[in-house]
Amino acid sequence: MAVIIGLLIPLLGTMLGAAFVFLMKDEMSPRLQKSLLGFASGVMVAASVWSLLIPAMEMREAEGAWSVFPAAVGFLLGMGFLLLIDELTPHLHIGTDKPEGPRSHLSRTAMLALAVTIHNLPEGMAVGVVFAGAENGAAGLSVASALAVSIGIAIQNVPEGAIISMPMRAAGNSKWRSFVIGSLSGAVEPIGGLAVVLLASLMTPVLPYMLAFAAGAMFYVVVEELIPEASEGQHSNLSTIGFAIGFVLMMVLDVVMG
Repeated sequence: MAVIIGLLIPLLGTMLGAAFVFLMKDEMSPRLQKSLLGFASGVMVAASVWSLLIPAMEMREAEGAWSVFPAAVGFLLGMGFLLLIDELTPHLHIGTDKPEGPRSHLSRTAMLALAVTIHNLPEGMAVGVVFAGAENGAAGLSVASALAVSIGIAIQNVPEGAIISMPMRAAGNSKWRSFVIGSLSGAVEPIGGLAVVLLASLMTPVLPYMLAFAAGAMFYVVVEELIPEASEGQHSNLSTIGFAIGFVLMMVLDVVMG
């Protein structure tokens, strides 16, 4: 039961953020958007390090210096996997008019949704693999630490949901349509998380690789999308402050609840 709740918590965070469309009349200010992008980046980096990479190495601690091998290999595979998806999937990032990936006849809304799906997939994987590790008694992982990851991802999903739904509303969509699209953008997380939980239960020996794989995938999103979007133009200092707050918050959650 704890696993199901943990997998759904990030989706609730996305839905809460998407609901901002009912509370805010105007388009989200650039200052707020920069701050939220930085915050999301900080949470994802901290979760990758404290909740994924370090436990991956602790699980192979008995191997001495070679304990870093699964973490290194899994991390690179995660980066490569997201790079491949990014190249093969037609998608459109918020705030741009130039689609990425192969040419297609998909609508703008569909390509925006695909971009968000690519973004959210690693987060769902991260939550799922940490719960899988906790359920399998992996060193350095507990149900409490898995819940910390889930809550941390949910917190950073609040601004993500708003960042998706607000531009949809500004583009002329109704409030309810914008809310639904913003909410559905997080649906891939519990689905991806559940798939990872089921897969990890059958492949316990490769769990360290899976932890690092999720970390690499999240780092790809941060480096490829979030940080560039947060740093371009004015008010980039706000994104730096947001990053620091998000990183510290996720680090504290992991240590206190772990």
